[in-house]
Amino acid sequence: MNTRFLEKEYDYVKPATLDEALDILAEKENVKVLAGGTDLIVKLKTDALEDMDIMMDINSIDELCGCCINADGDLVIGATAKISHLEKNDDIKAAYPALSEAMHAMASVSVRNMATMGGNFMNASPVADTAGPAMCYGAQVCLKSKKGERTIDATEFFLKPGVTAAEDDELLTGFVIPKPADNTGAAFVKIGRVKSDIAKVSITAVMEREGDTVKSCRLAMGSVAPKPLFLADIGAGLEGQKMTEELIMKTADQIRDFVKPIGDHGTTAEYRKEMSGLIARDCLMEAWKRSGGELA
Repeated sequence: MNTRFLEKEYDYVKPATLDEALDILAEKENVKVLAGGTDLIVKLKTDALEDMDIMMDINSIDELCGCCINADGDLVIGATAKISHLEKNDDIKAAYPALSEAMHAMASVSVRNMATMGGNFMNASPVADTAGPAMCYGAQVCLKSKKGERTIDATEFFLKPGVTAAEDDELLTGFVIPKPADNTGAAFVKIGRVKSDIAKVSITAVMEREGDTVKSCRLAMGSVAPKPLFLADIGAGLEGQKMTEELIMKTADQIRDFVKPIGDHGTTAEYRKEMSGLIARDCLMEAWKRSGGELA
């Protein structure tokens, strides 16, 4: 067990209401938010949080912990909803299988019992498992401050490793993910050293079918760029095309040739590049199958 002492001194606050949390962000500097803590505590133990003066625990704010389908049929996930609860949610399993699969693939059970999708986004790691599904399902990231509320498309939220589009005085309050259209199939595929490890490479595909053609397709990858990568042009290039095994192979090759990963943690760039094409093929096939389509 890692029992290293946390040597850095900081103040700990635990607001009971959203307004109280927003007041703290507006009035104080160098505040870091604790949702699940699975990334924050690791950074503390590795001296990677020199700029933190206040740790703000948001787990007592009731309105941030829920998950439901709203009146429009969209999925709403609160910032502190635990991954272990979300991965078992029947609505997510049924309508958002790629997101459910990504959550189930995250780390260990003990980590998922604490981790949150909000924390996964704010940590802004290139390997964030929930980022790809969120981008492909068209998720909106909800932010709030004393100045007001705004939403950012998940595809525009990540700027670079550890940096997001959220301002210092903004709190990520949750996500709104549109209800998928009929005849939509989706899949998430991840390769790691072991199941509980971070992704060496991952891919998400969300595909809407119209007869035997692709009406729309959204693709995203993890661990192949400095931030989660949304493959807008490659996905759009499939629109209106008749789905065939040849088209899947061509698209998988296109993805492999497009990505420019780096080598790290014992994984070479060449391995990541080659695996990108292989898992892209499997992911596209599964997404098309789940949409109700057959390969010509």
